[in-house]
Amino acid sequence: MKKIGVLTSGGDAPGMNAAIRAVVRKAIYHNLEVYGIKNGFQGLMEGNIEQMDLGSVGDIIQRGGTILFSARSEEFKTEEGQMRGIEQLKKFGIEGLIVIGGDGSFRGAQKLTEKGFPCIGVPGTIDNDISGTDFTIGFDTSLNTIIEAVDKVRDTATSHERTYIIEVMGRDAGDLALWAGLAGGAESILIPEKKEDFEEIVDRLKRGHDRGKKHSIILLAEGVGSGFDFGERIQETTQLETRVTVLGYIQRGGSPTATDRVLASRLGAKAVELLMDNEGGKMVGIQNNNLVSYPFDEIFAQSHTINEEMYNLSKELSI
Repeated sequence: MKKIGVLTSGGDAPGMNAAIRAVVRKAIYHNLEVYGIKNGFQGLMEGNIEQMDLGSVGDIIQRGGTILFSARSEEFKTEEGQMRGIEQLKKFGIEGLIVIGGDGSFRGAQKLTEKGFPCIGVPGTIDNDISGTDFTIGFDTSLNTIIEAVDKVRDTATSHERTYIIEVMGRDAGDLALWAGLAGGAESILIPEKKEDFEEIVDRLKRGHDRGKKHSIILLAEGVGSGFDFGERIQETTQLETRVTVLGYIQRGGSPTATDRVLASRLGAKAVELLMDNEGGKMVGIQNNNLVSYPFDEIFAQSHTINEEMYNLSKELSI
């Protein structure tokens, strides 16, 4: 293999640039040509492709977002769209592709692999919702952004003696809410993977209020429902003054943490190694701090799970 491509797809995540940098520099170190594909699979179909060199990825390891930009493409899900992408790969002589993104991006990569163009997936999403890897690129940075916000909201909650609902991202996964709730000392954590008894939440708030507790913080994952709806229900039931903060897209931005930079560098370099070994149709990941790789089919067949021990601990510590 002499020429490889790299693209980012789906939602952006801090650390994607560090992964791009690792792919480009690792490939050039091994005398491969690297081509950056802008705007994800949409850019692939449109031929928005250019060769990258060492200077192309200079001074980007600390930057959030992605210099290759990202886009979602419904057209690429079709046979016609995939064939358009393959035509562009052939035009530039690209023999293998590294796709940095989440589950949807990997499904596109799998389709290309099935059509003779080996692809390796690098998990980049703040949601941490991909099986086969302990962590995804961007999760740690987003988590720290949330914790910083929780700490600031707590200052206000304490000053005004209020209950605060903080809604965080994560789609259908509760990792961000769980980890941030445990790290931020939340009284309750609501995640899609666990059905929380509303009366138990109310009782916990009342017990705290009765013993003189001046404020409470509740972390709610967006996959559970609306923070505003839940906050209104809490206030009506407890008569405690309640406010809601929806953190939104601030969670996807910012300079990546050292943890995300190192993770992205390791995964990006490993992806290049797999292509050099003529492997395709796999995702690289990390488990127990060791790099691993699994076929896409295995990844798709598994469902995301939370850390049960952490969830139980959060309930024990929030008495």
